[in-house]
Amino acid sequence: MTILVTGATGTVGRRVVEQLLERGEHVRALTRDPARAEFPAGVEAVRGDLADPASLEGALEGVTGLHLITFDGGLFAPLATGEEILERARAAGVRRVTVLNGGGDTPMETAVRASGLAWTVVMPVEFMANALEWAPGIKAEGVVREPFVDRLSAMVHESDIGAVAATALTEDGHGGQVYLITGPQALTVGDKVAAVAAARGRAVELVELSEEEALADWRAKGMPEDVIAFLIEVYRDTPPEGKTVIDTVEKVTGRQARTFAQWAEENAEFFRPSGAGGVPGRPRGAPPRGASRARSP
Repeated sequence: MTILVTGATGTVGRRVVEQLLERGEHVRALTRDPARAEFPAGVEAVRGDLADPASLEGALEGVTGLHLITFDGGLFAPLATGEEILERARAAGVRRVTVLNGGGDTPMETAVRASGLAWTVVMPVEFMANALEWAPGIKAEGVVREPFVDRLSAMVHESDIGAVAATALTEDGHGGQVYLITGPQALTVGDKVAAVAAARGRAVELVELSEEEALADWRAKGMPEDVIAFLIEVYRDTPPEGKTVIDTVEKVTGRQARTFAQWAEENAEFFRPSGAGGVPGRPRGAPPRGASRARSP
């Protein structure tokens, strides 16, 4: 069976690809530029653009499972092509589809739910990879500057998001389900900073910003006002979904969810002054630094 993964170069999409490969599936990865994309051995990279459904004709051939995202990969605008994409998917013989929730209602998710296929909505809270935004400050100064440092987040490892999607794409029993996905712990900013310090083998200082200082910092960095308003909202009063641990990962995959300490160990090089390689920017598809506006399933 062939599984088509869209958004395959993104933070979650790459993990969906990896988890499907672990299960022995044939994975086809959709990208605008296959020549530049780097995927594990055995992945079939194909050209296509979700904003142009006609470009998916060849990519959908022989596909039985389809993973979708809700935003345009280039402009991050909500995709309005869902109905046509799902029509083409049905005609191609796709049986199962997963969609990564975009933090609220989107035309793509609406189309997936109305598709008549065995659909699953994958709804993660904050990505652990959002902590990579601290990397420049930690590498340069050994400092993290954040407001509301006692706020809690049940942040989730991207591989666990990928594992839930991969399970839903390859096993029966997940159709019509909305899976809210968290990590195994609700952590404060201090807890996360301590885990990063332990992983990199050097102390990290946590400096708490006032709300006014945070606003000034974000505006100085050119952050859009709607994003700033969202951050203040979820940092000041994180929704229960963003800070309450649930066992979706274990129930769906049969494996315990990965911890933030494990994530920090895996990514320690990005926080060390002598670490090789560059520091990734904000993960695509991730909620902007804060907990996602996830809804209860």
